Amino acid sequence: MTSSMSLLLAALEAGPVVGIAIAALAVGAAVGLVAYRLYSQNKIGVAKREAARILEEAGLEAKAIRKDGLLEAKEQQNKLRAEFERETKERRADWQRTENRLLQKENAIDRKEENLNKKEDALDKKLAEVEKAQKGIEEHRDRLKAIEEELNHSQEIMQRELERVAGMTKEEASAELKEALLDDVKKGAAAEAKAIEAEAKENAVREAQNIIATAIQRCAADHATENTVSVVALPNDEMKGRIIGRMGRNIRALESATGVDLIIDDTPDVITLSSFDPVRREVARLTLEKLIADGRIHPARIEEVVDKVRKEVNASIKEAGEEAVFEAGVHGLHPELVKILGRLKYRTSYGQNVLKHSLEVSFLASLMAQELGIDPKVAKRAGLLHDIGKAVDHEVEGTHIQIGVELAKRYKEHGDVIHAIAAHHNDIEPETIAAVLVQAADAISSARPGARRESLENYVKRIEKLEDIAKSFDGVEQTFAVQAGREIRVMVKPEQVDDSATVFLAREIAEKLENELEYPGQIKVNVIREVRSVDYAK
Repeated sequence: MTSSMSLLLAALEAGPVVGIAIAALAVGAAVGLVAYRLYSQNKIGVAKREAARILEEAGLEAKAIRKDGLLEAKEQQNKLRAEFERETKERRADWQRTENRLLQKENAIDRKEENLNKKEDALDKKLAEVEKAQKGIEEHRDRLKAIEEELNHSQEIMQRELERVAGMTKEEASAELKEALLDDVKKGAAAEAKAIEAEAKENAVREAQNIIATAIQRCAADHATENTVSVVALPNDEMKGRIIGRMGRNIRALESATGVDLIIDDTPDVITLSSFDPVRREVARLTLEKLIADGRIHPARIEEVVDKVRKEVNASIKEAGEEAVFEAGVHGLHPELVKILGRLKYRTSYGQNVLKHSLEVSFLASLMAQELGIDPKVAKRAGLLHDIGKAVDHEVEGTHIQIGVELAKRYKEHGDVIHAIAAHHNDIEPETIAAVLVQAADAISSARPGARRESLENYVKRIEKLEDIAKSFDGVEQTFAVQAGREIRVMVKPEQVDDSATVFLAREIAEKLENELEYPGQIKVNVIREVRSVDYAK
């Protein structure tokens, strides 16, 4: 306002027109200022009203939030209170249950204590009774001791009187009585044992004979025997010189390549091959036959033919093993076991072909198992493999039983099969029926007529040892081996061996033969006691 007034005064002083303009300008400025002030006051009023409204809404919202917070807090408080009450109730229930259990235990302890008190009372009563009984026993013992002393005194008097009357001491009478009793018991036991053994043998032998006879009737096998040497026929004697070669180079090449000894002697038109290994001997025989047929005989050709024949023999060995397995009806054998089994085709034992013998044992064991009503598979498999060790016994140390057991274990054979292999010559006691059947089948196949042969020297030694073992017993007068060593007849002295003792003597001789003598089949021990009374009529 002051400035407007100043402008107005200045305009009046300046002149009429200019003064009017300046005055109008001053009035406009004053009006604008007034309008601006009014507008500002209006805006401020609006802003104040808006602020008041916002403050009012904020207050209302704060009240609502406070109200919601209070409600939520109350709800949370109620929830916590309910949970607290529930937990308190559960704990009270647990405490109540615990208290009940404690009360029950207290009651049980009280009952036990009451029972213990009763038992203690009963025990005290029993102790009193025992003490009373013990006193009575001691009194009885004292009375018995007095009676015993009196009896001993009477017995001494009686014994002295008996010794005076009988004319012998107590020890002499006791020895005589023991001897008489022992004689009677021995005679009675021998008679009883003889009757029981006779009955058991009659039943067992009859049943075993039926089973074995049935098995043998159903098994038809060849009885071919083979030698340990091979003979190769020559077209003429000139061929011997060609086989020997210049300065013996051909025969040395043959022997070196095959490992077989060639025996060339004065025998016309033949050459003999000798070797402990039947496979080598077969390779040498086939090689010679091919060389003779071909006509070209020199070291290089010999080595070529030997290699070719060895492959052929190996193939035939595998084929023989497969044929044997197929013929026996045994499945699941390891391929290496099949090959080793095929080598038995060229192995002999006492002239008997071992592969044919193994097949025969497999058939016999299987048939006897069927007759007994048991599963024949294990017996058949064990019978086929029982002599598998003989295929490599020239190459590996140990008996054919040890080698066979090792091979069966290596190729994961069944435990019963391994046990039957180990027990088929009684190296260990047989514990399964299959092992016993393999033993019986092996004995049948080996001992039947024509199956095996042995040298005269070994036969004579075995017969002499058989008679010597039987003659080594006291009371034996003479022994005679009959039926090619299958029976031993023992003549005893009648004044030293009575009838009852012959039963025990036969058993003792049989046990000693089993332990000290090797023989095929079985040996019958026949003890004969003969009493002769001689007198002359004059």
